[in-house]
Amino acid sequence: MPKLGMEPIRKAALVKATIVEIGRSGSLDVTVSQIAKRAGMSSALAHHYYGSKEAIFLAAMRHVLSLYGAEVRGALAVVQGPEARLRAILCASFSPANFRREVVGAWLNFYVLAQTVPEARRLLSVYQRRLRSNLLVCLRPLAGARAEAVAEGLGALIDGVYLRQALREGAPDGAAAMQTVLAQLDAQLQGKS
Repeated sequence: MPKLGMEPIRKAALVKATIVEIGRSGSLDVTVSQIAKRAGMSSALAHHYYGSKEAIFLAAMRHVLSLYGAEVRGALAVVQGPEARLRAILCASFSPANFRREVVGAWLNFYVLAQTVPEARRLLSVYQRRLRSNLLVCLRPLAGARAEAVAEGLGALIDGVYLRQALREGAPDGAAAMQTVLAQLDAQLQGKS
């Protein structure tokens, strides 16, 4: 007889273990067995809850996206004005919770998966549209007619910083990443780039 109430706990453990294993290996070349072992359960139980490695990974990315969204909403709730709101969005992208080795690795692999898996492509599209929308709301009063181009550039820059971080050794440096993005933002807002 299954233990009542254990399913959400076990699913959460599998999601966290997936993020750690993908971050550790740097690729999707991890097995359900490795994920389940890290989560403290059998691979049969992991398959029971999710059915496949792909489904576990998609659940992990939904979790990452949910945490990111919550952090952005929390940051936006305590600031006013377009520039402060824009900086809050960018800070959330490079916060210690969102810009750590495991999560950066998961994002890189998420982009790869989105090339061939429609559900991953859909999730990525939702994230990109929300980021673009949030950036545009802040940028329109600051950049006027250039807001769309600046928002597109900022989105690409965020992606690029994550990509570079995934390819380098050592712990992610969110403060340095943030400074890189803010320097480009300031140049864009001043019309220098």
